[in-house]
Amino acid sequence: MNRFFIDPGNIVGTKASLYSEDVKHIAAVLRLKAGDQVTLCDGRGNDYTAEITSISKAEVSFNILSAYCSTAEPKCSITLFQGLPKAGKLETIIQKCVELGISDIVPVVMDRSVVRISKSDFNKKSERYQRVSMEAAKQSRRGIIPAVGQLISSKEISAEGFDALILAYELEREKSIKAVLSSIDASAKRIGVIVGPEGGISDDEAEYFSSIGAIPFSLGRRILRTETAGPAITAIILYHMEGEA
Repeated sequence: MNRFFIDPGNIVGTKASLYSEDVKHIAAVLRLKAGDQVTLCDGRGNDYTAEITSISKAEVSFNILSAYCSTAEPKCSITLFQGLPKAGKLETIIQKCVELGISDIVPVVMDRSVVRISKSDFNKKSERYQRVSMEAAKQSRRGIIPAVGQLISSKEISAEGFDALILAYELEREKSIKAVLSSIDASAKRIGVIVGPEGGISDDEAEYFSSIGAIPFSLGRRILRTETAGPAITAIILYHMEGEA
């Protein structure tokens, strides 16, 4: 069944409406018509089976037949604090992490970030990054559209609100990611993950992250690229916590 994200404000009782480019896709590309059924998702973890009642140039109207919780969302929420990478890599990281089940991504300018950009200039790109997240969420049939946060500094990262905050650290020699995840309560609902940029984590940042309770871990004998680390860690956490690959 075809699936579309819908603004929750466009659902009123048992009636719903889609606008903009979704209208063209439904009418001209999919050639759906009144009486056909689709799945609507409000981006908050709720899915709806809906029947098309009418199609105009500007709007597709629906009658909602049933509502239920999306089965695509993991029980464990993961926030990725991603060290700002070189141009183009952030979009890849967002796309792959969203497909795998990340809850949100926060770009972080770190001491060794190659790219130097002001927060205001970076945040002008927020709409594009959020679009990448939305398209990946559509493709992977997510129940939410993970948020891509505004740019912060490494010293603005906090462990507050997380059951565990863990750090991918290339200089860690004792604790593997398996060992660290095994030490986290199986009922943990929110995990924060810190991944550095191409140059890695500076000594000053490592000290700060330790002071706020971040647990460092190693990904093994091979050093992963920053655009590989986030998706790999996301998959490992979800597999460990919920048996999801």
